[in-house]
Amino acid sequence: MDITALFKMSYGVYLISSINGKKYNGQIANVVSQVAAEPLLVVICINKKNYTHDFIDKSGKFAITVLSEDTPMEFIGKFGFKTGRDVDKFENTTYEIGVTGVPVVIDFAVSVMEAKVVNKMEITGYTLFIGEIMEAKNISDKEPLTYAYYHKVKKGKAPKSAPTFKSNMGVDIVNKKKENIMKKFRCTVCGYIYDPEKGDDNANVPAGTTFENLPEDWVCPVCGVGKDMFEEA
Repeated sequence: MDITALFKMSYGVYLISSINGKKYNGQIANVVSQVAAEPLLVVICINKKNYTHDFIDKSGKFAITVLSEDTPMEFIGKFGFKTGRDVDKFENTTYEIGVTGVPVVIDFAVSVMEAKVVNKMEITGYTLFIGEIMEAKNISDKEPLTYAYYHKVKKGKAPKSAPTFKSNMGVDIVNKKKENIMKKFRCTVCGYIYDPEKGDDNANVPAGTTFENLPEDWVCPVCGVGKDMFEEA
């Protein structure tokens, strides 16, 4: 069976947000689809291990932000590769409280909608939440970010918790025999590229620092993985 046939299926890139008491959380998702018109129903697929899953399961509400093509990788990294258990994803994020009480993220939004859960289905490792749309509106006329654009243009990757994650097992991540001098390295998780000519201002790494000379505890500024998850770009 050639599983690459599934890679040709069309997906979007969305931000799913929810509420649990006074806490907000959100994550990036690509399995979002309308499944009925009357009533207006959508389905989302969320990994059971994700923090957002607990929020949706307990509140019975969620919001969907359709992201635009110009969404920066840093934004996707914050919501897609970091957990709300460790960081406040809504800090420095533009959002509004919707009619359902759920935080609706406006940053880089093409459109937004809110839903209440009317049904759910448990599958191996995931939950399909079926929601009835309670509110929806357009935010901008920009092009929506598709999964294909995210991979081919932005060079993004899927996190391990995503339904479409493809393992890189068996592939050499870094060929340590090659010279590192002024070569760029790409994060195999989120697609961030470390450019030694620019360094990393966030980690106080000066320009001109080669990848091999980065501190051993240096991590990807987008998704937080270590140097061992980088490959030569």
